[in-house]
Amino acid sequence: MEFDFEALPPKDRYRLLCSFVAPRPIALVTTNSENGTPNAAPMSFFNVFSQDPPIVILGIQARPDGTEKETMRNIRRSSEFVVNLCDMAIAQQMVDCGISFPDDVDEVAQTGLSHVPSLKIAPGRVAEAPASMECRVSQIIDYPRRAIVLGEVVQMHVRDNCLDAAGRYVRPEAYQPVARLHADNYIVSDRQFVLTATETLTAATGS
Repeated sequence: MEFDFEALPPKDRYRLLCSFVAPRPIALVTTNSENGTPNAAPMSFFNVFSQDPPIVILGIQARPDGTEKETMRNIRRSSEFVVNLCDMAIAQQMVDCGISFPDDVDEVAQTGLSHVPSLKIAPGRVAEAPASMECRVSQIIDYPRRAIVLGEVVQMHVRDNCLDAAGRYVRPEAYQPVARLHADNYIVSDRQFVLTATETLTAATGS
């Protein structure tokens, strides 16, 4: 099958892209409203793209009526947000944070999660998250119905049992992130395996 993306309706492009570029990690993004009310929203258009500088990227789509979502409004105003990563222990709460609550509702508290103050920015992080990244906006790229947010990580919090004793490598039995496939389908990384380059091919390069 062939699909002409220059002619394909946006909803069909979305369906194809999300079905095949998967699994995608989920960012449970926490921000603060203008009056300080916490907000949390899950986003699967998210990934890390650089370590120097340490950059994460969010893709935030406008509402059906064209207005910006609360998370995007908060990010534009404050230039700060937290990416909270998700495992099975908070998977349901993460999904429930995506419900269209009124702006004055604290989704973290509403779904039974807890706040912890951040160290370098105003928005707090989710206490139950296995890892959280405090971010400051580096750049925002605007399209008619979507904003691409580049955030620089300024502080990272990791649950102690997720890393080995040296604090260098993830313990796969302890950190099994939840990721989005398509529609309401998710996956958890509970079956991990090791792959290395073929020795004969590596030898042929002289490496």
